[in-house]
Amino acid sequence: MKQFFFVAALISFLYRPSQAQETYAEKLGYPKGKKIILFHIDDAGMSYEANQGTIVAMEKGVANSTSVMMPCGWVPAYMKYLQQHPTTDAGVHLTLTSEWKGYRWFPISGREKVPGLVDKEGAMWSNVGDVVKHASADEVETEIRAQIARFRSFGVEPSHIDSHMGTLFGSPAFTERYVKVGIQEKIPVMLPGGHATLIAKERNSPAQEIQQFQQVGKMLWGAGLPVLDDLFADTYGWKLPAGTPNTEENLRKMKTQKYIELLKEAKPGITMVIMHCAAPSDNFKEITDSWPTRYGDFWAMLDPELKTFLDKEGIVLTTWREMYERRKKVK
Repeated sequence: MKQFFFVAALISFLYRPSQAQETYAEKLGYPKGKKIILFHIDDAGMSYEANQGTIVAMEKGVANSTSVMMPCGWVPAYMKYLQQHPTTDAGVHLTLTSEWKGYRWFPISGREKVPGLVDKEGAMWSNVGDVVKHASADEVETEIRAQIARFRSFGVEPSHIDSHMGTLFGSPAFTERYVKVGIQEKIPVMLPGGHATLIAKERNSPAQEIQQFQQVGKMLWGAGLPVLDDLFADTYGWKLPAGTPNTEENLRKMKTQKYIELLKEAKPGITMVIMHCAAPSDNFKEITDSWPTRYGDFWAMLDPELKTFLDKEGIVLTTWREMYERRKKVK
């Protein structure tokens, strides 16, 4: 693993994926040509509203996966829910940043072990750039292992690991540790290792970056873990036009339409769609000004129009747990 990204960069010049290449969905036994979707909710454990939004959107809506921010204050409440519902598709939302001004969290490892992960207030840095600037790869690995250990301490096995604010993709050294830990701990790793069509467009990625993702995908598959074909993480950027009130009807309608448009654009294979759901409350508006997009995601997941579209188009919903069980059966 030590020299992986250097080697991957060299291999990428020789590797040119075919448009007809078998998707990871097909490798896992899903029907050929089908769109396989994970509607994934980030940030469980962040607050009471995040917990309730996640639970309701998964129990009563079409959302089917989540991940938990282990340094946050409402983690025990959500983990107790998981203890009672152990088949829930819930992973570790590996958290190395603390972005809100008045509500912050701290490394589980303690600042003595990971001083590069904390700012002058003793909390995690508020942005990815500062984490990359100040933290070492060793500190990052120490903290992500601590967060996985805390998740497991509740007696539940994580369905996967992923990255809050994409920090673990902020540098090749961080990504290397992220992948290494997933392989060593036998936990599926969120990474778009297939055709990566949506994520390439979203990030305006050079071909070399996508080819490197594909090489990592091969490594994860070779280690016995399932792999995503694609990823979309920009639902956070979907906003109402300026001057349009953030009412429930407006937010639900806008978000539902955006999800339908995204699903039409998605290519066959396994695509993970990242969102943020929060149950509405006045208190939550004091935590973050992102409440409109989080409320909109919540209402969209419950919208019968979205469910009808999924059924009509024959779109298949899956989870990380199902993907891993399928992977174990592939020789």
